[in-house]
Formats: sequence, structure tokens, C-alpha cells
Amino acid sequence: MSKPLHTLRAGVIGTGFIGPVHIEGLKRLGVQVTAICGSTKSARATADRWGIPEVYGDYDYRAMLASPNVDVVHITSPNKVHVAQSLAALKAGKHVVCEKPLGMTAKETAKVVAAVKRKGSPVFAVNYMCRFFPAVLQMRALLQRGDLGKIMHVQGHFFQDWLLKDTDYNWRLLASEGGKLRAVGDIGTHWIDAVSFILGAKAESTFAHLETFHKTRFRPTGEVQTFAKIDPATMVPYKVDTEDFGSVLLRFGKSAHGFAEGVHANASISQVAAGWKCDLYLGIYGTKGSVQWSLQQPNEIVLGRRDEPNQILQRATAGFSEDVAGFTDYPGGHPEGFPDSHKMHSRAVYEHIASGRTTPVLFATAEDGHHEVKLCEAILKSSEGKRWVKV
Repeated sequence: MSKPLHTLRAGVIGTGFIGPVHIEGLKRLGVQVTAICGSTKSARATADRWGIPEVYGDYDYRAMLASPNVDVVHITSPNKVHVAQSLAALKAGKHVVCEKPLGMTAKETAKVVAAVKRKGSPVFAVNYMCRFFPAVLQMRALLQRGDLGKIMHVQGHFFQDWLLKDTDYNWRLLASEGGKLRAVGDIGTHWIDAVSFILGAKAESTFAHLETFHKTRFRPTGEVQTFAKIDPATMVPYKVDTEDFGSVLLRFGKSAHGFAEGVHANASISQVAAGWKCDLYLGIYGTKGSVQWSLQQPNEIVLGRRDEPNQILQRATAGFSEDVAGFTDYPGGHPEGFPDSHKMHSRAVYEHIASGRTTPVLFATAEDGHHEVKLCEAILKSSEGKRWVKV
């Protein structure tokens, strides 16, 4: 029998941009957020703002893991510490929700996969939350039923402009902090995971071209929050070792349902695309029809036909409702977006925990996170060698 979600207790590591997004989503579900970990100053400020009783300053996540009042650990810290914190949480017997990417290299993420495979291991999820936009779930259902016919190809983009200027700075720009791939690793993997989820297949090979437009950028002498504005007068130059944008071709393997065999996909990824704040766009094209969706218009999908009028399907209306029951809370015309996707991701994970693992595993697993890191390494290798590379 499932336990109520409010009986589960969460501890969050990280107080930057995404940590509070997790906290808000959990509180909306009724989950208790009992602990916060980060720098002493930011952890205390976050605790005061959200009413979190246990505060672990000086990034002392091991002390938080020892708390008997934490059942699930949310890892929202910088990429370079994801694996160490994941392994420590699993060893402490805590369920884990880890931000993407799972780690910096496939060699280290393989350790998480091995730990999760051990008998009695807690539930482990990687926060590819784009799976939980109702539109993505609806497109997945359309495809699985064969409504689009046999899928021929997929195309799309993930564009942002928050790093357009050479004075824009964030720790993700540094390979030592975020990994060798930045635009593709940070946002491109969201596009790839969403497409993989819809197709029910994984990318098996890639051909990619990466570019760094700003070879030199400027950074402050101290760290700053994501999306924060910085005074250029306080900045110093540094050499950039991550990409600004990339073009990625993908070949997918077999799907579980047979409607997406060997699909070809192409994606453009950019964090220097002026005017685009955060847009994941994808179009999936089959022998019977197509679907298109944009993150910046999250409550609509366009259903395309050759011999019939195209349709705009709106969330919580006919044709865009029954398939996503349980992952949309508001009636049609009441938009749901980015914060709701995090809430729905947490709902799927926490219901899986509370039910004793009897609910479907719709969330990304450690295996999925590991595959995305392997794919990123293949993308980098492909760009350097100018050739197709198998994952």
C-alpha cells in the first residue's frame, strides 16, 4: 500500500538557481523539506525563506546524509560533485534525485550505475524533467499507439541567449566545473533525453560539430548566481574551454513498440542565440503525421497531417487530456510550465518510492544519466575527429 507523500522527507544539497526550484515543487506536493545544505550564508538564508528546520553549512553534505530526518536527497550542486554526493547518499541508504548531468565522465557515472544495481539499493532518478511536460507525455502516447505511423526523422533545437555576451559568466562556462561540453551538456541533453523518451529508443551514434564563438570571456573575481547581472568593471579575462553552440546528428536504435526503428535526428544547440530565453523545440515526423512542440508555448502541440487540416491541441482539452492524467493539475486555459515540470518529476519519483516501486518508471534512471554522459563524450569525439562515432 502506498504511503502519503507528506510522510516522505527531503534534504536538498545546493542553494543556487535550481535548488529552490526543487524545494518549491516538493512543497507543492506536500513533501516535507527537512534539511538544506550549502555555503553557511546561503543555506541559512534558504532555510529562513522556506522554513527548513535543519541547516548544514560549509557544504557539509555528509552531516546532512547522517540525519534521520531525511529520506530523499536532492543533489542540485555543481556537476563536478554529483557522483561523489550520489555515491555517499546511496551508501547512507537515501533515495536520490540528482540534477543532470549525472557526472563529468562516463568512467565516474558508471560507478553510480553499479551502486544502484546492488540489491536493496534506494531509488535513483536523474532530473531530466522535460519528460514531464504534459505535451511530451502526450506526444509519447501518440507515437506509442501508432497515430503518427512509422517515425522517419526528428528535428529541433534548444536555444538560449543568457551567455550571448563575452561578459556573461557562470561556473558552467568552465570545463573544470561543468564538464568539457557546456551548451550540449547543459541544455542539449534535455533535448536528447526528451526525444529518447518519446521514441522509446536511445541514440546509438552521432556526428557533431561544435563551435566556441567567444574564445576569450570575462569573469568576476568571485562566484555569482546563475542568471545574475555582473558589473563588467569587476571582471578579468580568461580563455574559454567549452562550446557556445553545436550541430548534432543522431541515429537512434530500436524502440520497444516498433514505431521508431533507426530514427535519424538533428538538433541545433546554442546558448548565444539572441532573443531565445529558453526554448526546446522538436518536431517528430512519421508516415501518418507529425507533432511539433515548443517549451516557450508548453501547453500546445501542433498535430500535422498531409490530407487533413492541421490541429492545435491544447492541454486539458479533447485529444490532449486522458493520456496525461496524473501529470497535469489545472484545467485548460490555466497554463502549466517550467516549475510544474519539476513538480511532476518529483511526483513520479516520490510516488514510486511511496508505492514500494509499483508505479511505472517514467523518470530518467542512473542508466539513462550514464548513457547521456557517454553520448556527450561521443559528441565531443565526433566534433574533434569530424566523423560518426558510436556511443
